[in-house]
Amino acid sequence: MTIISLSIPDMLLKQVDTTIKDKGFMSRSEIIRQALRLYLTEDLKIEELQGEAAATITIIYRENADRRRLLEAQHIYAGLVSTFLHAHVHEGFCLEVIILKGQAALIRKFVDNLRQNEQINQIKVSVLTQRPQPKARL
Repeated sequence: MTIISLSIPDMLLKQVDTTIKDKGFMSRSEIIRQALRLYLTEDLKIEELQGEAAATITIIYRENADRRRLLEAQHIYAGLVSTFLHAHVHEGFCLEVIILKGQAALIRKFVDNLRQNEQINQIKVSVLTQRPQPKARL
């Protein structure tokens, strides 16, 4: 197994350590490996999308975060955004749900853009692809 070095903010490390204790992970390495597996599995599903698709993106960020990059992304990909919901939630955090419909390649680019935004604490993507209708039986 390869050893890597990782730099993370103190607040995130506290959350990691608390989760290790609460959920029974064996080490920091194990929880980080599990988080990477989850991310890569989710990313693979998005990478496999083709054609027309729909998706929801749920993001959480601090209430005082600079939202300019988020708003810019929503405007750049305005043709994809069907609607969005913004709510103030738990102790100084905002939650947004963005509903997208359009070409999978553009949805992928939008998600990648959001993932590069360090102001966002959490991103969850759910996708729905259009499936062919079953043939009618006579």
